Amino acid sequence: MSDDERALGGYSSEAGRNAHEADAPTLIPVPSLLRSLLSDHLDPGYAAARTRPQRGRLADWSWQLCAGLVVAAVFAAAVAQAQSVAPAAVETQHVLADGVRSAEQSTRDATGRRDALATEVEDERRTRLEGDAEGRGLLAGLDTAEFAAGATGVRGPGLAVVVTEPDTARDLSDVSKQRVEGSRQIILDRDLQLAVNSLWAAGAEAVSVGGVRIGPNVTIRQAGGGMLVDNQPIVSPYEILAVGPPKGMHDVFEHSPGLARLRLLETSYGVGVTVTESDGLTLPASTVRDVIFAKGPPQ
Repeated sequence: MSDDERALGGYSSEAGRNAHEADAPTLIPVPSLLRSLLSDHLDPGYAAARTRPQRGRLADWSWQLCAGLVVAAVFAAAVAQAQSVAPAAVETQHVLADGVRSAEQSTRDATGRRDALATEVEDERRTRLEGDAEGRGLLAGLDTAEFAAGATGVRGPGLAVVVTEPDTARDLSDVSKQRVEGSRQIILDRDLQLAVNSLWAAGAEAVSVGGVRIGPNVTIRQAGGGMLVDNQPIVSPYEILAVGPPKGMHDVFEHSPGLARLRLLETSYGVGVTVTESDGLTLPASTVRDVIFAKGPPQ
């Protein structure tokens, strides 16, 4: 096949002409699609690439090799930098963790000393006031006020309400199953607040949540994914203890809005809710804070 024929896709330049008739019209050759498919096995672009000079291909390979070496060098430098920085990061984490543990220990020591001094003050006060009738009257008034403020520990019968977050294996990826968008947490601070208020309404004389006594200026709040009671973190399962008449409180609490919400969470999200009566609950004393009153100018 000549070069002219190859340029026409494998067809002769005389194709379509009548060579036996004089003055016959000149016809434009029409290539055959079937003949093109059978004769040309490579696209023209591939054919041109096949005939490219060897030197051009070597140049292309050289550029690709250089690019690969540059990428490898960048990754090697990144790995070396990460390895050099990792020990410093680990050391910083250890220093911070040691600082946190030291601060926690200092807090525990200070709390223990405060409690010991408070006990000494209480003993000295009772020793001085129990000597006469007027002092005993003052002590009775102080005991009543301290109990109302949650400043004294309490032990007695009552109700134990335990609320547990659902199992993490439960599928909550669907937005419709999330109480807070983008969070897997189901039990919120307002749920515990409503349960505590319902226990007060049911006749509780003292209440604690997660081992923290509920009293004046004590709040139940949420910070991110953590639950705070009096600024102390508590975790699931959340234990709510209420000292009071067990049977009477149980009957009222069963029909309260607090338990109704917990039962709804139990049905909808798999939250664990248990309510049991107990004869020996122990509630700690609450932290007593100074209450400051503001008084406006006289009218």
